[in-house]
Amino acid sequence: MSGKAFQPPPEDAKRVLVIKFGGLRDFIQALAAAKVIREYHFGARITLLTTDEFKPFAEKCPFFDTVELVGAADPKQIAQLISRVRKSKFDMIYDLECSARTNQFYLSLKPWPPRWSGAATNCSHPYADPERDQKHKLDRYADQLHSAGLGPAGGWPQGGGPLPDLSWVRMAHRDPPRLQPGYYSLKQPFVLLIPGADVAHPDHLWPIEKYSELARQLVGLGLGVAVIGGPAEREIGMAINRAEPKVKNLVSRTDLFQLAALAERAAAAAGDDSGPMHIAAAAGAPCVVLYAADQETALAAPRGRAGVLKLLAPDLGELPVTDVIRAIGNLGALPSPVHA
Repeated sequence: MSGKAFQPPPEDAKRVLVIKFGGLRDFIQALAAAKVIREYHFGARITLLTTDEFKPFAEKCPFFDTVELVGAADPKQIAQLISRVRKSKFDMIYDLECSARTNQFYLSLKPWPPRWSGAATNCSHPYADPERDQKHKLDRYADQLHSAGLGPAGGWPQGGGPLPDLSWVRMAHRDPPRLQPGYYSLKQPFVLLIPGADVAHPDHLWPIEKYSELARQLVGLGLGVAVIGGPAEREIGMAINRAEPKVKNLVSRTDLFQLAALAERAAAAAGDDSGPMHIAAAAGAPCVVLYAADQETALAAPRGRAGVLKLLAPDLGELPVTDVIRAIGNLGALPSPVHA
């Protein structure tokens, strides 16, 4: 079926389903498409089908009215899920996963499947671009929505589609103290350091000693500094804090809401490519992301309204701290000009 052979999704749809599993960075990027879907289907009841780890975050997101969990991929639970979807009688389904799993899910809804946007075989609103795997996820979502009839008539330009939007986070909670920098005794202006801990690819990580030196220099410039991460980054956070005691070690102390709220107010964020870095960019922090030359940046780098600078080095371990300081300065995040 060609992209011109179907009608756009009904704007008066009452029940809409959005499907998105994936990891943290994929989920955050998919919120760009979810916002467009919400705006198009204004007044509809929109359900998100996702995994358990994103349920608390998605339940507060204004792009969804309810959240359903996909559960395990065993035959019994799949049959129960298909039964639930049939009974819900969705007017439109947006499959933002576009995987073999969701293709099989679509086929299981035959012989009378609902209207479906995605890569599923013979669906009503196909996204059939054979080169979609060679595109950035945000460009893929923009192309899929355009293929389904959403967005501007000519589609969005590559690299110019919708961006993830986390501006709702603080208001969804009525901006409580725990979402304030002062909750962590952070004073503005401050920079978030977001190191990674990729055991499989240690060459894709900037060394701890470089982060420590960066922290010392930022503190010396009069900036507050906080280190963000999860359990895997615990030792990194402790090491940076030992090297510069004025650093706030917030590793394992922030949930997704707190990270987004801090990033919205941060002067900048710097670190390795990771899910938290995508949150920082989506929340509005100017970002500096560090890459080894063999990493695929065109398909995976964060994008954000405040700007994202990518620093690449043949050997990431040799990337100078001065280059990162300069990049942060180029984003307008330093209190005064820094001369390398």
